Amino acid sequence: LVAVAQVTSTADKEHNWRQCSALVRRAAAAGARAVFLPEGFDYIGDSPQHSLALAEPLHGDTVGRYRQLARECDVWLSLGGFHERGQDWDSTGRIYNCHLLLDNSGALVAVYRKLHLFDAALPGAPALCESSFTNPGRELLPPIDTPVGKLGLAVCYDLRFPELAQALRGAGAQILTFPSAFTVPTGAAHWEVLLRARAIECQCYVVAAAQTGRHNASRASFGHSLVADPWGTVVAQCHEGPGLCLAHIDLGYLEQVRRDLPVHGHRRGDIYGAL
Repeated sequence: LVAVAQVTSTADKEHNWRQCSALVRRAAAAGARAVFLPEGFDYIGDSPQHSLALAEPLHGDTVGRYRQLARECDVWLSLGGFHERGQDWDSTGRIYNCHLLLDNSGALVAVYRKLHLFDAALPGAPALCESSFTNPGRELLPPIDTPVGKLGLAVCYDLRFPELAQALRGAGAQILTFPSAFTVPTGAAHWEVLLRARAIECQCYVVAAAQTGRHNASRASFGHSLVADPWGTVVAQCHEGPGLCLAHIDLGYLEQVRRDLPVHGHRRGDIYGAL
């Protein structure tokens, strides 16, 4: 059993902690083995400068609190988008958008730094330029063994790059996770179809925790957190507003889908390159 948390983060870290930790405790009480939180679970700043000012290192208070929470609740935590002051903070003045994975002892077992940064100016939406204050990651992590399956880590805008998902599938991923803060226009148009497409083409479960609602005067998120199975069926979903949805990961079913339709073995890497 996995739980997907949907929240409305603001610049108030304490508000965000209360919201997220309450949902984690609810999920643990329901029997979830792993709980997934969205991008920006720690905060969403009012401006790039504000986001930089609020950022912390991995050994800071925020991660420490979640490590304790994982221990107390005996669950794995996917912390989907942490604003990290990395080791190069003093030289670059920029942060990393990190997907952190904690095990049920509170140990930090994986740190994925978002590879694709969201720079877009869409009609009817404020321009966002993540690369103006964020460093891109430099590596794709191999999938991590967890109690619910082999988990491939990504963040939000990474969803639009199917080669990333295929590389994780090729490395053994059974679950792909895309914690996000999708804008309302792009979410309404593309969110569910992209997530279901990644599930279908990779024959993986897809777990996508999302931000929802208005964060500040200039920014809002689409919500609609979901879990899709390897056939592309949405098996759990939130809609709008903070909340939680639960889904069972059935690895036997995943293997059946892969046997019945062995797409991965039919890839023509000799023609268009191996992933």
